[in-house]
Amino acid sequence: MASAYHPRHRAVTARRLAVGTLAAGAITGAVALFGAAPAQAAVNWDAIAQCESSGDWHINTGNGYYGGLQFAQSTWEGYGGTKYAARADLASRAEQIAIAEKVLDGQGIGAWPTCGKEGGSTSSKSTGASKRPSGGETKSTTGTRQHDTSTPGGETYVVKPGDTLSEIAAAQHVAGGWHALYERNKRVVGDDPGLIFPGQRLAV
Repeated sequence: MASAYHPRHRAVTARRLAVGTLAAGAITGAVALFGAAPAQAAVNWDAIAQCESSGDWHINTGNGYYGGLQFAQSTWEGYGGTKYAARADLASRAEQIAIAEKVLDGQGIGAWPTCGKEGGSTSSKSTGASKRPSGGETKSTTGTRQHDTSTPGGETYVVKPGDTLSEIAAAQHVAGGWHALYERNKRVVGDDPGLIFPGQRLAV
């Protein structure tokens, strides 16, 4: 004669079912209320390229910025663009946009300080490698390269993540703006005024 089956798990009671349903509902409600994760707003890269380069995705005027979105070479390399082409102007529109999305994720639309507003995104971040130094508007990066962070005498300012030369110049009331701040700190900053690093000590 066969023995009776006795399950090893506990039976689902009405109370357990109610508690489980309540917990699932709370999680679903929280996701609906707060969102699963922040998403970048859609960006019209063609509009930004129109502003940056008159829509020429293969432009190289010799000014140190390349392609439709006018990438600095250091940014193109830093965000992995060389897997597509040596410089941005040699890459396709789609490849440039793929790298631009990474830059956007890293530091927000402020990477394109003048033309970013043309793209329709209001997203902003405070970290990531810099993209475009014109106007000193690119953000400081959290890179690991070694930099000379010393300045000769006088008042100093220590760069924080997200800082730009223009923001620092405005906050510290530097006569001559970011251009003067850059000239004063060229030895510390290097050749790219848009590529500053947290921890650098700038003479203000």
